[in-house]
Amino acid sequence: MRLLYIASEMAPLAKVGGLADVMGALPLEMHRRGHDVRVYLPAYGRIDAARFPLVREPGLGEIDVLLGAQRVRVTIALAALPGTGLRVHLVQCPGLYDRPSVYSNDADEHLRFLALSYAALEACRQSDFVPDVVHCHDWPTALVPMILKTAYARDPVLGRASSLLTIHNLRYQGIFPASIVAQTGLAGAVDRFHQDQLREGRLNFLLHGILYADGITTVSPTYSFEIQGPDHGAGLDGLLRSRSSTVVGILNGVDYGEWSPERDPIIPFRYGPDDLSGKELNKEWLLGKLGLPYVAGVPLLGVVSRLVGQKGLDLLAEVAPGLLSRLGFQLVVLGSGESRLEELFAQLQHAFPRQVCFYRGFSNELAHGIEAGADVFVMPSRYEPCGLNQLYSLRYGTVPIVHRTGGLADTVRLWDPRTGEGTGFPFEQHDAAGITWGIEAALAVYRNRPAWRRLMLNGMTQDFSWSKQATLYELLYSRQSQR
Repeated sequence: MRLLYIASEMAPLAKVGGLADVMGALPLEMHRRGHDVRVYLPAYGRIDAARFPLVREPGLGEIDVLLGAQRVRVTIALAALPGTGLRVHLVQCPGLYDRPSVYSNDADEHLRFLALSYAALEACRQSDFVPDVVHCHDWPTALVPMILKTAYARDPVLGRASSLLTIHNLRYQGIFPASIVAQTGLAGAVDRFHQDQLREGRLNFLLHGILYADGITTVSPTYSFEIQGPDHGAGLDGLLRSRSSTVVGILNGVDYGEWSPERDPIIPFRYGPDDLSGKELNKEWLLGKLGLPYVAGVPLLGVVSRLVGQKGLDLLAEVAPGLLSRLGFQLVVLGSGESRLEELFAQLQHAFPRQVCFYRGFSNELAHGIEAGADVFVMPSRYEPCGLNQLYSLRYGTVPIVHRTGGLADTVRLWDPRTGEGTGFPFEQHDAAGITWGIEAALAVYRNRPAWRRLMLNGMTQDFSWSKQATLYELLYSRQSQR
C-alpha cells in the first residue's frame, strides 16, 4: 500500500508527547513491511541539523500554498532516520517553524499547520505519489479529510485517497475564531463547515476531522468508548456517537529495543524474567543516586509524569503522608509542571527526607532508572488515552497501580491471588479511597515474595510491541484502501 502520514510531531526529530512516539514507530514499521511510506513533518528550527542533515528533495521546486489572501512559500527537504532506510519529508518555512517550541499561542498557529497539510498534499501531487490512505493525527492536521473531499475531490492523484484520523487526546481540539475560514483555503466550500459553530464565532479543526474522515482511530479501545460519553467526550461525544461505526481503538505499542531490562543501555544492571537479581541492584543504585537510604525489604514506589491535573497526582499527594507514616515505603517522583503540584511533592520530600525524593524536571537516565529500580509504578490519571509508562513498567517487572481508565484499563489486569493471574492494581473510583486501596493491596502482595515474583513475571511476559499493534493498523489500512 501507499501510505501518507502528516503530523506535527515525530520522534526523534520533534517530540512533545505520545503522538511523537507513535509517529516514530508506526510509519517505520509499515516501511519495514514493504509498504511505500511518506511522512511529512514541519522543519522546526529546533530539529538537530547535525544529527539529521537536510537535503533538498530532488525534482521538487518551491511550493506556493495559498491561504486566503496570504501566500506561503515552502520547500521540501529530506532527513534520513539512521539505520532505517526511511526518509522523512520536512516542510521548510522558517517564518512559520523557526520558533522555540513545536506549538505556540501565536496568532498564526492555524496557518502553521494548514501550510503543513497543503504542502504535504501538493508535494505528493507534484511527485505523482498516489496514496491509498492519508493518515493524519490530532487537531493540527484534522482539516486534511475535509480538504481531500473538497479542494482535491476531482484530483487524479489525491481524489481517491481514503482518510484516517487518529485522536491522541480529544481535549486538544484546535479551536480558532470563525474569521479564519478564508485562510483555510476552503472559502469556496464554506457551506461544508459546521454552520452552528461558525454562527457562534468559532472553527474547531478536530470537529471537522471527525465529520469528514473516512475512518477514526483512538489510541486504546477503552478510550474509543469513553470519548463517546459526556464525561470524556469534551463536547464532541454526540458527534463521535453519530460516527461510532467508524471509531476504532488501537493501543500504542512499545519499542522494546529501548524499553527492555535485558538490553537497556542506560540502567547499570540488566535483568530479565530468568534472572531478576539485577532489579534489586538497580533499586539500590537508584536510591543511592537520589540520596535515599537503601533498606532491603522496604518497597519503593515510583512516578514519572508531567505534573498536570490530568495525571491525577494530587490524589497521591493527598494520601501519601498518612500512608508513608503507616506503611513505611519509599517514594520517588520525577516530573515538572503545575507549580501547585511541584510544591506539594517538595513539601512531601521535606516532611519525609528519608522516604521521599522529588526530582523537579526530567532526566532520561532517571526515567529508565525508576522503571528498573522501583517495585511499584503509580499512575492515577483522571483520563489516559493510552499511556506508555504502565507498559514500560510491566516489561521491567515494576507492578503498576493505575486508575481504571482509557489505555490503563486495557493494559493492566487486576491481580487475582486465587489464580495467580493479573498484572497490577487498577482502581475504579478516582478518589482518595481508590488510590489508597491500590497502594495497600500492592504492598500486601509485596510481602508475599512468591506471589510478588509471579505478579512481576506476569507483567514481564506481556507483549505490547509495535510489531503486534501495527498489524491492526495494517488491516485497517487495507480495509480503508478498498472502500
